[in-house]
Amino acid sequence: MLVLSRKVGERIWIGDEISVTVVRIAGGGVRLGIDAPTHLAVVREELRVAQETETAADEKASLPARQ
Repeated sequence: MLVLSRKVGERIWIGDEISVTVVRIAGGGVRLGIDAPTHLAVVREELRVAQETETAADEKASLPARQ
């Protein structure tokens, strides 16, 4: 993992197409602005975990019952 220090208004680039800008730092939190191509999903971790949990439950429910 790369760890960087940035100030408000400063940006980092991931490859040639993704930029992350520090928009605000307040109250122990950081607000980030992310510019990425529309074909790439940008999702908060808690939403991704919820999606993965829901997908696993759906897959389990679709399996035939053991006899």
